[in-house]
Amino acid sequence: MPAPAPVNALRGMREPGRVLVITLRRLGDVLLTTPLIRTLRRGYPRARIDVLAFRGGERILAGNPDIGEVVTMPERPTARETAALIGRLWRRYDLVVSTQSGDRPTFYALIAGRYRVGLVPPAGETGARWKRRAYHVAIAPAPDTHRIAHFRQLTDALGLPFVPDLVCPQGGTAGPVPRAPYAVLHANPAYRYKRWTSEGWRALARALAERGLAVVATGGPDAAERSYLDDLWAEEPAVIRLDGRLDWPQLAGVLAGAAVYIGVDTSMSHLAAAAGCPTVALYGPTSPRLIGPLPVGGLAEPWAPSGTIQQRGNVQVVQNPLPCLPCEKLGCAGHLDSYARCLDDLSVRQVLQAVDRALGRGGEAPAQLSGLVAPGSSNGP
Repeated sequence: MPAPAPVNALRGMREPGRVLVITLRRLGDVLLTTPLIRTLRRGYPRARIDVLAFRGGERILAGNPDIGEVVTMPERPTARETAALIGRLWRRYDLVVSTQSGDRPTFYALIAGRYRVGLVPPAGETGARWKRRAYHVAIAPAPDTHRIAHFRQLTDALGLPFVPDLVCPQGGTAGPVPRAPYAVLHANPAYRYKRWTSEGWRALARALAERGLAVVATGGPDAAERSYLDDLWAEEPAVIRLDGRLDWPQLAGVLAGAAVYIGVDTSMSHLAAAAGCPTVALYGPTSPRLIGPLPVGGLAEPWAPSGTIQQRGNVQVVQNPLPCLPCEKLGCAGHLDSYARCLDDLSVRQVLQAVDRALGRGGEAPAQLSGLVAPGSSNGP
């Protein structure tokens, strides 16, 4: 990792009164910025800290005590919306911290902040020169490292001790939960290429019930997602459907009380890890080294790019380590609706090994499940 920039690189900036953190990403990535925000809160206790996020990002930051306001924008704003946002942000902040090296985050940092610290592309890449000139402190993220490590580079540049605490959404009313010990299953990611098989999920739900756990299924309110989950759980009447019924603070509460959570590479897996729940995250083409769930207390050791079952704190990452893993592609066919062989061939037995470890039952699947794999598998147990 590059040496941290000296704090005097900010040219004598006094303690800021208003700070803006820019995170124009998806919900799981927005949640991952909360350790950075908490570090800024501890470092600048009298400052107001706002966040610029895409519309909807405010939901996963609900009730965060470190944040004054979440300023939102559409992912594809009109010219009028862009002009209004520029007017709203113009030199409003003493300090802007941008968590991304893209064009839009850099532009809005330049608009909003008197002093600016942000991530930029490596020297020689497209746009690197003007982006470096846009910041008082410009930082190229260390290669092949977790996003949290990039945020630590930002706080090192500010001379602030990093606080590795993910802050869950909070507030509102409690969500419904079973009285019995329960497991939470989150089967549907944003894109097909991150999805495990329906047969695998159904077999897992039955195996959890055999272990004496109630099974809770979560998901979003989107019609296409609800349709997928209707088909998935139609033959499993014992599964308690909470999809589309809970907001993010309620989801955090449900996860905090769960005996185990099993989900795919999605924001819910990051939230489960942050809530302290024993978390089993099923990863396919994406490298957990770069964006794996953050266990409570942070990553003492980075995730390996691939493996069978890795554990860090309260989180286990389960992968089917084919020679091509992690490819960092959009599945085997190269598009969002693609299949991914690494997930399609992932066995239920392997997932249950991680589940049983999380439940304190040891790491071996019961004998009656030793031959159980997702249909179509080419790499049996």
